Amino acid sequence: MPELAEVARIVHFIRKHLVGKTLANVQAQNDDIVYGKVGTSAAEFQKAMQGNKVIGAGQQGKYFWITMSKPPHVVMHFGMTGWMKIRNADTYYYRTTNADDKEWPPKYWKFLLETDENPKTEAAFVDPRRLARIRLVDCPADEIRQYTPLKENGPDPVTDKDILTIEWLQDKIKSKRVPIKALLLDQANISGIGNWMGDEILYHSKIHPEQYSNTLTDEQIKQLHTSIDYVCTTSVGVLADSEQFPEEWLFKHRWGKGKKNQPSVLPNGNKIVFLTVGGRTSAVVPSVQRKTGPVAKEISDEDLEDNKETKVAVNGKRKRAVVKEEEEDKDAIVAPKRAASRRGNRSSAKASTPRRVKKERD
Repeated sequence: MPELAEVARIVHFIRKHLVGKTLANVQAQNDDIVYGKVGTSAAEFQKAMQGNKVIGAGQQGKYFWITMSKPPHVVMHFGMTGWMKIRNADTYYYRTTNADDKEWPPKYWKFLLETDENPKTEAAFVDPRRLARIRLVDCPADEIRQYTPLKENGPDPVTDKDILTIEWLQDKIKSKRVPIKALLLDQANISGIGNWMGDEILYHSKIHPEQYSNTLTDEQIKQLHTSIDYVCTTSVGVLADSEQFPEEWLFKHRWGKGKKNQPSVLPNGNKIVFLTVGGRTSAVVPSVQRKTGPVAKEISDEDLEDNKETKVAVNGKRKRAVVKEEEEDKDAIVAPKRAASRRGNRSSAKASTPRRVKKERD
């Protein structure tokens, strides 16, 4: 799932290629899930966009929007596999050599935009799995964050630093008794943090992902605040291009899992293990992320170090917590080696050799 940094990348491209231009041709495909689940229709979308000028684009976490010369405006969420393509631009935070990626209009498109300039700019919203959401919000452009769905979501770690202060974070964390990673992933608390970013933040904070939030010390919360700012600002600053992430980041090494009998390790030799509970996977460095208080389940550090499979009790029920090769995560960035899986249909996807995109130049 595209997270804060990946969404920031597409907002950058929208501003670069679409803002200030009039949409001469808009096509939208009927989809009672992508549009209908949020009270919009393809016909309404097409009518709202056709002939109007794009005046801006913005982001709050995983949500982003395009503001038009007159209301309504469009607010979007990529879900698991959604993305926006701009013809002849490397909008993806990775790319493949699939011939399908050169098709226009692209597969699984939900809407197509063409500008009135010459040469025209063409853009498309695609989503193989139909988990994305596209809605219209009828409001003044500068008040869009005061309306659903944005008003129900927490502050953005990059654009709302004046809100997400150490004091604010302390109050939020101490008022809840949930695993700290669950708190970070809850978009009602903080917008934009998903699985890989949550793991990266907790690794730099030296906090175990399953430790209860209200057991963290003030010093740990201060370090967590620093790590949220560091990871989010750094990844957004390079437009989610992981080739430019610092070499010591967990992200650079977590995707090596899946090779039998070859554990993932950091450059300093520390092992990365993968803890799965309730269908969600966390990358953890046990030698760094020690438990300093009660956790949502009891798994010993020795079990983590040895990559053993352990049965654990969660809320009185027996569940399996497996520390093993990480499965494809349900809420993670698509790793470079899994780039082809974004097509949504593995049986029809062509073999590809993914590589990271080059740095976007202004």
